[in-house]
Amino acid sequence: MRAILCSEWGDPSGLILKEISKPEISLGSVRVKVFAAGVNFADLLLIKGSYQVRPELPFSPGLEVAGVVTEKLGENISFEEGDRVIGLMDYGGFSEEVIVNSNALWRIPDSMDFDQASAFPVVYGTSHIGLRNKLALRPGETLLVNGAASGVGLAAVEIAKLMGVRVIASAGSSEKLEIASKYGADDLIDYNKDNLRSQVKALTEGKGVDAIFDPVGGKIFDESLRCVRAGGRILVVGFASGAIPKIPANILLVKNITIIGYYWAAHLTLNPELFHDSFAELFSWFQEGRIAPNISHRYPLAEASEAMNTLIGRKAKGKVVLLLRGGKEQKYRDIESRTN
Repeated sequence: MRAILCSEWGDPSGLILKEISKPEISLGSVRVKVFAAGVNFADLLLIKGSYQVRPELPFSPGLEVAGVVTEKLGENISFEEGDRVIGLMDYGGFSEEVIVNSNALWRIPDSMDFDQASAFPVVYGTSHIGLRNKLALRPGETLLVNGAASGVGLAAVEIAKLMGVRVIASAGSSEKLEIASKYGADDLIDYNKDNLRSQVKALTEGKGVDAIFDPVGGKIFDESLRCVRAGGRILVVGFASGAIPKIPANILLVKNITIIGYYWAAHLTLNPELFHDSFAELFSWFQEGRIAPNISHRYPLAEASEAMNTLIGRKAKGKVVLLLRGGKEQKYRDIESRTN
């Protein structure tokens, strides 16, 4: 089978497409034939060797896959051969076949195509638990979403609106903000043109926002500290800017701000029931047509380096996915006859 391999720590230019042996299935796991894989900022950290998980070289990046179950090993595994699923992994998803722990696997709705499925779990799962359970948003509150045109940012905008929250979206261009507006954002701030703090203050009559969803870090996070009201909350989701902020404790003290650290994937182990409940609600919303990922770029597996460079160049608006076995709109039933 083919897989994208990282053989040395560095940037996407070092990735290679290679024929490798199929992985051996382990007890409690499921073999999945991969049709699409999501590309995430975490994959860039993985190949640099600076992610929370540091695999042994060589390895394949890729945290989320969509495909079809072809084999399982162990008792009490509810999945069957032919099931259409999404799976979460620590790494290894940029491969034509993967082994996924059965606890990190979910059946996908019939109406969900594989490219949508591969773009779904990380951004919607992160946003849903982050907004509902971590920030505990309430109807009528005002939320600032930084990096609002990213995959996780757009998901946060969508979900916050479903929760009855006013959303102020910040992003680095008018084109990106236009997409955030289509996803439901009430107010828009181009932080490359306008001062984030002054714009937020103007939009909130000087009070500041109730909560902030920040996957950006760096100077945007620093400015956000001045945008939250006294007693407000900030959710630290990631550092897409590449800069990890140093938080001045005096501001937290004076303004009674709560800053919440949030590593979504850890909750699959810490609270699996929460994880599965979250996906159940998200799939329901998808089937009702209330949420859907925006996929701005699709690449074949061989162009994984270019796909990752799309994230580095901040060209993505929503999600970037790799297609391993067919066109963007095709489902398993349509593709399988040509790929066996």
